[in-house]
Amino acid sequence: MANVINWFEIPAKDFDRACKFYAEVLDGEVQKMDSPTGVKFGFLPGTAPESVGGAVVFGEGYEPTTKGTMVYLNGGDDLNVPLGRIEKAGGKILLSKTSIGENGFMAHFTDTEGNKVSLHSMK
Repeated sequence: MANVINWFEIPAKDFDRACKFYAEVLDGEVQKMDSPTGVKFGFLPGTAPESVGGAVVFGEGYEPTTKGTMVYLNGGDDLNVPLGRIEKAGGKILLSKTSIGENGFMAHFTDTEGNKVSLHSMK
């Protein structure tokens, strides 16, 4: 098994707003798709077949939350770059860039939908 995680979903109340937020924070296009089950998917930038991927999701049973499983998104080469986009895009920083020693840096934020999410980078 190459990765313990192979997919994650971030719930949205307002699908277009959430897709815009993540496109701005992650500096890439969010690919939108409707599924036959009525759920909308916004595939996050950097999602490739050989890697762990994720999407913003909107549909029945998907509720944003600040409790539960924490998703850490790739902060790129320098965590300050995406972190600097969060509040401009409508989110709120909960924990600023924090060293985790030899494992790099992390930060926590809430997105426009009310989800608690994190970023990680080595710088």
